[in-house]
Amino acid sequence: MSDDRVLALAGLVQALKQVRRIAETGQADAAVLGTCLDSVFRIDAASPEDVYGGAHNLRPGLLLLRDYLASQGDDPQLPKLALAVTQLERRFVSNDAVAERVHEGILALKPKADALGSIHPDVLAALGTLYADTVSHLRPKVMVQGNPHYLGQAGVVAEIRAILLASLRSAVLWRQLGGSIWDLFLRKRGMQQSIESWLD
Repeated sequence: MSDDRVLALAGLVQALKQVRRIAETGQADAAVLGTCLDSVFRIDAASPEDVYGGAHNLRPGLLLLRDYLASQGDDPQLPKLALAVTQLERRFVSNDAVAERVHEGILALKPKADALGSIHPDVLAALGTLYADTVSHLRPKVMVQGNPHYLGQAGVVAEIRAILLASLRSAVLWRQLGGSIWDLFLRKRGMQQSIESWLD
């Protein structure tokens, strides 16, 4: 498996780890969150590495991926979420109208993200609304479990939706690079070697 595909998959699980963290605690890791949401606005990046601002920003995701490939992951909800997002990606890319609306919405929001930063509450809220108005109408729905206290807060829900948009960005990139769900079963050793090379 090529290194680039591993990066996209690391971006996916890194984003979803933040979804899980926010759903349980109401708080994200700001630095990791920034990497996730910056990737949404880097539509015309020159390389997969550039999508995330450098492979070093994906270290948390690469470590997560390494653990799960070695059957040492500590959150059984994370692979379920990842599978749901990869299934959603199939519906997303085949629905031209939804994909176009998301693309236009991101381009319209980019100046604000450039000015305020991608993790500014106003940007998070706008991305959350964009997801709610478009992607959330596709099936299967991505169901996020967590603490009802936090999942009942509009700001937390908007932030989760914004990060789900980032995870979808990584899923689309992964598939564009030739990634397949079968890689996780048939090319595990190659993936593990690629992960180690990026972590060195």
